[in-house]
Amino acid sequence: MTCRYILTLSCPDRIGIVAAVAGFLAGREGNILESAQYNDPETGRFFMRVRFEIAQDHAALRAGFSESVAGAFGMEWAINGAEDRPRVLLMASKFGHCLNDLLYRYGSGLLPAEVVAVVSNHRDFYRLAASYDVPFHHLPVRAQNKSEQEAKLRDLIADQGIDLVVLARYMQVLSPGFCETMPGRIINIHHSFLPSFKGAAPYSQAHKRGVKLIGATAHYVTADLDEGPIIEQDVTRVDHTMSADELMAAGRDVECSVLARAVRYHLERRVLPNGSRTVVFR
Repeated sequence: MTCRYILTLSCPDRIGIVAAVAGFLAGREGNILESAQYNDPETGRFFMRVRFEIAQDHAALRAGFSESVAGAFGMEWAINGAEDRPRVLLMASKFGHCLNDLLYRYGSGLLPAEVVAVVSNHRDFYRLAASYDVPFHHLPVRAQNKSEQEAKLRDLIADQGIDLVVLARYMQVLSPGFCETMPGRIINIHHSFLPSFKGAAPYSQAHKRGVKLIGATAHYVTADLDEGPIIEQDVTRVDHTMSADELMAAGRDVECSVLARAVRYHLERRVLPNGSRTVVFR
């Protein structure tokens, strides 16, 4: 039976990488459906994503690629089923626009994932989660119980086999230890005012300063707050006629679209780490 897979890889750049990958697949009667590659001249590393179909067992395919190609080029690589649906946990606080958008995309079949849980430090969105038959977990966070609630979150991730955590406007800071246990598997969204307008009411601060562009950034979470590798960004123009509330509404629209694209890119294996940056094959 023919199955579809996605190969992702990175390695030091040298002659023959593409030929070796294509030859490996051709030798097993594999058919390449989509291919993208990039050579970073600053780091000297080569990145590649290949979607292909082949009549070979997953385990045998991995073993063969490891032995005949990956080892020879010193690759960091993965082969995943193209139809796999990673298990996703969504987290939100009191702003629900990103959570609502992702759940809608999931319920409409537009998000190639299995959303298995919603976690919040407030109870505001338990009905929203229930409308998509997604279990809701209320983990209220205070200074006195933060480590305890984070331990419960760890247990939930382990019990449910979570592949990706999405902070859909979750306004609690995860501990460095927690972030380090899931490198490249936690995505966050924030408005583009960071670090210009920190703290409360950033859109009011932006309005007072007469900003002309607002936007959003989706990135992987690291121990350095809001400084992880960027996956996706976008902006929209605003002007002097708009109130602070109108700026906020425009900003929320951008946050939804940027986060949705970043999550989809990750789920489709289009994002490859490149030090403090990412390579995104759109």
